[in-house]
Amino acid sequence: MNRTERLSSRSCEASPGTIGTRLTAVAEVVLLVLLFFAYRGDPPPGINEAHYLALAKNFWDPSWCVQDLFVTSDKTHLLFHATCGSLTQVLTLPAAAWAGRLIGWTLLAVALRGLCRQVFDRPYACLGVAMIWIIGLEFFHLAGEWVIGGIEAKVPAYGFVLAGMSRIARGDWPRVWPLLGLASAFHVLVGGWTVVAAGFAYWIVGRGESPLKAQLPWLVLGGLISLVGVWPALQASAGVAPADRLQAAKVYTYWRISHHLLPSAFPTVAYFRHIGLIAVTIAVAWPCRREPRFRGVFWLMIGCLAITACGLLVGLLPRFAPDQAANWLRFYWFRAGDAMVPLTLGLAVLARQAKAVGCPPGGTLPGQADAGGRFIGLAAGDRVFPLVAAIALSVFLSQEKFLPPAVRGFPELPQSPSVGRSARDVQRDWLDVCEWVRQALPPDEVLITPRHQQTFKWYAQRSEVVNWKDVPQDADSMLAWQRRFFDIFPQRLGTMRATIRYADLRRFGDEYGARFMLVDRRIVGPSLPLVQVYPPPASGAPGTLTTYAVYRLPR
Repeated sequence: MNRTERLSSRSCEASPGTIGTRLTAVAEVVLLVLLFFAYRGDPPPGINEAHYLALAKNFWDPSWCVQDLFVTSDKTHLLFHATCGSLTQVLTLPAAAWAGRLIGWTLLAVALRGLCRQVFDRPYACLGVAMIWIIGLEFFHLAGEWVIGGIEAKVPAYGFVLAGMSRIARGDWPRVWPLLGLASAFHVLVGGWTVVAAGFAYWIVGRGESPLKAQLPWLVLGGLISLVGVWPALQASAGVAPADRLQAAKVYTYWRISHHLLPSAFPTVAYFRHIGLIAVTIAVAWPCRREPRFRGVFWLMIGCLAITACGLLVGLLPRFAPDQAANWLRFYWFRAGDAMVPLTLGLAVLARQAKAVGCPPGGTLPGQADAGGRFIGLAAGDRVFPLVAAIALSVFLSQEKFLPPAVRGFPELPQSPSVGRSARDVQRDWLDVCEWVRQALPPDEVLITPRHQQTFKWYAQRSEVVNWKDVPQDADSMLAWQRRFFDIFPQRLGTMRATIRYADLRRFGDEYGARFMLVDRRIVGPSLPLVQVYPPPASGAPGTLTTYAVYRLPR
């Protein structure tokens, strides 16, 4: 079927019997958002929300935490900060996180529903696809990619990726490139790798549907849109000496983000799980690979797997050419495969089921596609089962929802015998000390904080010298972050304990402007030879200690 014939089927798609009522469409989107909420509706901040929304708040209000190295570093996700980040100016950070999640999840739901409707005409089948996608992302990833979660730049980026995939399924290739350009504008790597995979799919199946000449204006438009994301990313390394740029790449690839970038750092079991997922996906999808509405999506996935394979080959380089490998591996080669393989499996499973079920009276024969090339058919109970299964899956995956994901690592730290605190106690102690800092210390204060936490700025609204999570993206700031990290948390102490040498503490005041140190007593013990300002000596019951304390640094 050529492009003209496929696009002529739009009138058929607009009929109530094919698309369904608008009420059904709204119900599908609402149920998808509810599924996302049940799966990842944790209290904010999420793992990366304290990271992204802190940057966004400083983007709109440069006076906020103005002494903090991280939030004042270069903003590489400019479109996210300019759009979703504006929420931080009218809402509190937790409220901005919830509002951003709702916007991001709705965009994903609308786009996923649209993609599913292009591949097969089955009400509520998008819930089944979403569940398979979530399971694949949760348990069968190779490098830790996720899509459904807290709000950050890649969430709207994936929404536009799904929208672009729906145009691929429709055979409307010219419209693909501006949508993927928008994805790249929000997150240059999410959108960029998808453009590469989509280009591969076009070369395999799209050339016969839409000639390359027809793509060129839209490719140019998509490229211009993507510059909103590409330009800030390029600027992050502009004007930096080559040696410093290389050192920053090594810090990022071999140390800080190795769990996402370096194949040798991935657990062996992750390879077995991901290879198993790939094998199952290809086996399920292979019989549908020539179907008009599925073949473009199938070859897009194959393109993503080719990118993963290239990343694995580059992963062999550190042994022979570590400098070149550091520069190449920092581009998240495994992100596209992690996201697209389970999504394609979900689409293939539901497409195969639609072919097996057949269709209602007056439709096409079982195992055939409709006039638009979509799979059709509706089994009894299809409207109910996905929702019930979605709720069951969400309950199974939703653990410790009383704690924000960004603080769940706290109880895993070695416990001091005198500070035996439950997870709830630790979180309450953390909120208490951050509130004390916010109330007692001036807005321009800078503190030394525990190495492992990532929410001090979120709760205390004050700058900090350095922490492990908040690594800047531009090369100069990244190297400054590394120097600060080893200065505050020296390797001789295992990079977990802050030094308490008086000479160093005095220098921290002069160099970083820090006057106070917030410590985790599970790491440093019940007391330090410094002046304690929080909690006051009489604030606790005899024989008990709060998890955190604040000390004044010597001058």
